[in-house]
Amino acid sequence: MQVYLAATPAQVQEASRYCRNLAHVAYRIGPGSTLLRQNLLLQTRGGLLSVSDQEAPRIEDPEALCAAVLRECGRRGYSGALLDFEAPPTGDRLVFVEHLAKALTASRRVLYVPERYGSAAPAAVPLIGTAISGGNFTQRLQEAAAARGGAGRLALDVERLRMDFCLPARSGQGTPLTGSALQELMDRTAPSVFFSPDLCARYFTYSQDGQTHFVLFDDADTLVQKLRTGTSMGFSAAFLMWPEVRDVAGRLGLR
Repeated sequence: MQVYLAATPAQVQEASRYCRNLAHVAYRIGPGSTLLRQNLLLQTRGGLLSVSDQEAPRIEDPEALCAAVLRECGRRGYSGALLDFEAPPTGDRLVFVEHLAKALTASRRVLYVPERYGSAAPAAVPLIGTAISGGNFTQRLQEAAAARGGAGRLALDVERLRMDFCLPARSGQGTPLTGSALQELMDRTAPSVFFSPDLCARYFTYSQDGQTHFVLFDDADTLVQKLRTGTSMGFSAAFLMWPEVRDVAGRLGLR
């Protein structure tokens, strides 16, 4: 399984000490279906082109945007592209994803897309999130692989889980915690920490203002376990965001 660190141009030098495979978080969609690039070093070559849809306008000319992505891949020697699309799928983005998947496949490159975009482009590789708060982690990956025709046609989006749930958490949604907030909470409550084999994550509980809280989080060991599970099942790739793993990168064995 190929493991990538997603890093901005300012983070590349530090991230490259731990992982040779980088997804360059330096591109976004601009007006007129253009591909905008952010402060990328001229000598940058290899890895993946990562495109954000933050504040992106409607993609009026998907073919022009596809052509721009292909030119940049050729210029930089990228082996493919990662679409970091956070907004719900819209018609213009679905058309773009379909066109880009075909174009990259024809040039022997790979397109990685969020899971909800997978149906728009059978040739693309959907990302399966690892930060679950219910169910069974291994079963989740098995079901995704079965639905796609094999784990080799999928990649892992290894999100670092840090979530505080006020029980009962009927919605399954909690409050996200920063790394410093989690550490402050643990320092204050001195909890007993346990490992959940089903969720492949650590957890603890604490009480505050008469409410019981359940905190679920990843550390270096749980991230490594998730990567090993993906590798053993035959997933093609895995992605981690550099800011999320910076403090534990040396313990992940990414190279």
